[in-house]
Amino acid sequence: QIPIGTEIEGMNILGLVMFALVLGVALKKLGQEGEDLIRFFNSFNEATMVLVTWIMWYVPIGIMFLVGSKIVEMEDIVLLVTSLGKYIFASILGHIIHGGIILPLIYFAATRQNPYLKGHSEHPGALCFISPSSGSSSATLPSMIKCVEENNGVDKRIS
Repeated sequence: QIPIGTEIEGMNILGLVMFALVLGVALKKLGQEGEDLIRFFNSFNEATMVLVTWIMWYVPIGIMFLVGSKIVEMEDIVLLVTSLGKYIFASILGHIIHGGIILPLIYFAATRQNPYLKGHSEHPGALCFISPSSGSSSATLPSMIKCVEENNGVDKRIS
């Protein structure tokens, strides 16, 4: 069965992206009159980035208390610690293999440049720990944009 447009649940992301693109082109075509709205959206973007940065710093504290309350409720702490230790070891080993070997090999194969020469992060490894704890790579977006612009010289309009 092929779903008809009215039967599909959720947000129309493609429509939203197209609207944003068309609005951006229209604002640029307006010239000086559109500059006020463009400055508003740039300010709104900066404020959103500040909020996301605050969330990135304070969410781990909340998660710590949520996990701590569940640990206090458990009966067999030794089983929990050994299981958690195995999980943490496997997770860190996976991150080391993926981030330290696989991704640099892909980068080298695609660009023929040494992946370890340029700084992609202001704090090495910081993004590796923020992303899994937040459950989303979008939480690392402000840090990644800052690193791309400052460390790699990418224009702000592109980043």
